[in-house]
Amino acid sequence: MALLNTLIGAPPGMPARTLLVRLAAIGAVLAGSAGTFAYVGGWLSPGALTPARVIDRFEEVNGPHPGFRRNHAKGLCVAGRFASNGAGARLSKAGLFADGRETPVEGRVALAGGQPYAADAEATVRSLALRFRLPDGEEWRTGMNNIPVFPVRTPEAFYEQLLAAKPDPATGKPDPERMRAFAAAHPESATAAAVIKARTITAGFADSTYWGLNAFRFVAADGSDRAVRWAVVPEGPAQTVPAARGDRNDLFDAFAATLAQGPRRWHLLVTVAGPGDPVADATRPWPAERESVDVGTLTLTGTAPEAAGNCRDINFDPLVLPDGIAPSDDPLLSARSAAYSRSFTRRSGEEKPPSAVAGAPSRGEVR
Repeated sequence: MALLNTLIGAPPGMPARTLLVRLAAIGAVLAGSAGTFAYVGGWLSPGALTPARVIDRFEEVNGPHPGFRRNHAKGLCVAGRFASNGAGARLSKAGLFADGRETPVEGRVALAGGQPYAADAEATVRSLALRFRLPDGEEWRTGMNNIPVFPVRTPEAFYEQLLAAKPDPATGKPDPERMRAFAAAHPESATAAAVIKARTITAGFADSTYWGLNAFRFVAADGSDRAVRWAVVPEGPAQTVPAARGDRNDLFDAFAATLAQGPRRWHLLVTVAGPGDPVADATRPWPAERESVDVGTLTLTGTAPEAAGNCRDINFDPLVLPDGIAPSDDPLLSARSAAYSRSFTRRSGEEKPPSAVAGAPSRGEVR
């Protein structure tokens, strides 16, 4: 009995009845913890969609590429800073929106898809992921794409779409019948696809607009909160897409060369939702007349190939948020966070091959 007391942290001489009660409580906690892990792992609900199944689906569609992200596998690290103009302070108490505040930024430009060695193509969705490092130790991480809406509304629809859009080995393109069946089952995705198709595809990463897609909530100093979406919009006009490209890494090489010549700037625009605007449906745009606030300037100054210790090892989890920014009830947010975590954990235990984009670093520090 004395040994048992020691093992469970009970004081010497504890009565047997009390000891049994404590053991039962510990057993209940252990059982509950095991149940939680089993639920998260999908062991108690084999038909449920889990983060592991989502990542498995990426690997099924794209093939195995150990050491790389399962989506947006091909990427290049970037570095820069964000300069607040103070206009965002009335919307959010987050420190990075204070007037005159400059916040260091590190991040990654990438192409959607899980094949790191695929040739660059203008129509492939481009992404910009950023980590803002606030002086008090807080961080804001966000992943944005150069499409104005997201193709699906729910994690389940995303899982289905991955398989529906898998290229047929014989044609290199998705099976039209599968795509028609998916669109019929998800009419909101068909509507979103039309919005995406109508966008202007610019020459490269440097002149692309990147949308945050999901809604979040900005919390002001007085406790009031508003649903918002954001985008970073480049300074200057869009460039003409070249008629032909000659190398597999053209988009990335062109972006590194552009930053080597000087920094590029984007304005962070925050759009405030109006009454009735869909907050939990990323397939639907908000009306163009909604209030849009320019809250500061993002300046990117340098690039570097992915390597140990830089953006390669950052999980751009969209739910890493500073005080003053909170999630909305969009179901894609928690699903993205969980899938990113699973992808990060899986590739962390794999051998790291060299970056698929091996261009020379440009000016500016890139961690």
